[in-house]
Amino acid sequence: MIASATPEKRREFLGSLSRDELRGLPYLFEFWALPHQLAPEGDWKTWVVMGGRGAGKTRAGSEWVRAQVEGATPDEPGVAKRVALIGETYDQARDVMVFGESGILACTPEDRRPKWVADRRKLVWPNGAEAKVFSAHDYEALRGPQFDAAWVDELAKWKNAEDAWDMLQFALRLGDHPQQVVTTTPRDVPVLKRILGARSTVMTQAGTTENRANLAASFLEEVEAQFGGTQLGRQELEGVLIEEPEGALWTRARLAAAGDLEVVEPDRIVVAVDPPVSSKATSDACGIVVAGVKFAPDKRNWRAVVLEDASLRGASPMVWASRVVEMFHKHGADRVVAEVNQGGDLVEEMVRQVDGSLSYQAVHARHGKTVRAEPVAALYEQGRVAHAKGLGDLEAEMLLMLRTGFQGRGSPDRVDALVWALTDLMLRRDVKGKPQVRGLGP
Repeated sequence: MIASATPEKRREFLGSLSRDELRGLPYLFEFWALPHQLAPEGDWKTWVVMGGRGAGKTRAGSEWVRAQVEGATPDEPGVAKRVALIGETYDQARDVMVFGESGILACTPEDRRPKWVADRRKLVWPNGAEAKVFSAHDYEALRGPQFDAAWVDELAKWKNAEDAWDMLQFALRLGDHPQQVVTTTPRDVPVLKRILGARSTVMTQAGTTENRANLAASFLEEVEAQFGGTQLGRQELEGVLIEEPEGALWTRARLAAAGDLEVVEPDRIVVAVDPPVSSKATSDACGIVVAGVKFAPDKRNWRAVVLEDASLRGASPMVWASRVVEMFHKHGADRVVAEVNQGGDLVEEMVRQVDGSLSYQAVHARHGKTVRAEPVAALYEQGRVAHAKGLGDLEAEMLLMLRTGFQGRGSPDRVDALVWALTDLMLRRDVKGKPQVRGLGP
């Protein structure tokens, strides 16, 4: 492969090409494309390209349209003759899908480049193929026309997504096997989940960093610093569809609000531990969460902050105990709080082998995970818990905590540790049932 050859071999290859071949090289998309930008093989109806910001989704859509309408020569017909290009608005469809830096015109060599007919809102290729621009807001305009291919851009953020998508399906009725491509950043919306759930749908997926060669380094540094490790970052940068089940104790909106709150300097900090049963790679994780509380004269004005999720999977007791002690000293914690239902005295024994001087509190679970989590979830509803950056894995697990139980695989060990931490800081009561106002020491 030329791409993996030595610089000398690459120069030799380029020197062997004619002038026309060199001019055509940038347009050989199969050579330059990333794996997620190439259409999967098979008899599919819909191809969903789901990725983070800047992952190359628009280029994938433009090149797919080219592959459908172009023939072996500029004048020969391709597979498709009538294509629908649908964006959220006419302006967005025109500016991104047609005239954008990765739009159809920019991706097409001069001898095959279509003409833009502004008053008809359409592209016309030298072989007679046409692609017409539509707006999801004006989806009724899809009633009447018919197509053998379609490109849908950023479907997940359309306000009229359900209606526009359904109208397109009625219009996609020309040719032997009409197909459509959807390029979108994921969002938890019904229409996208319905499409992904169809047997005739295939999907490719990629994060922003997979296209780093074509992105400014400063852009990547900035967005990673601001959104890395957050739920928004998992969606907008990693291209992960984060679903929100019905009856969830925490919602994405609530977690986003926690991430927007000021991370105050806490008066008291604890490291909470939910130990695993074993240290096998397939075992549950050792949940380790660091959180703090900012006291106020009125307990209703106390504010909690989740500082770090240091959970480990497949670690031996000595390894996770060392991590607990590391977190204790890193954050200047006042106490280690550990659930002992399964591990008994193991947690304290292991932690004290690493550091025998730290303060330790054992806690026992007398209720189920959901019952324990509900009062903590209420703190989030009240806007009393802030999240530091880098809690994406914890937040992903929180979203799977339903009132009917945990919907993920295994045990929600990160959430368990979070619950123990915030319960100790915000919800523990003395023997008379009154809140314990602590903060002057462990």
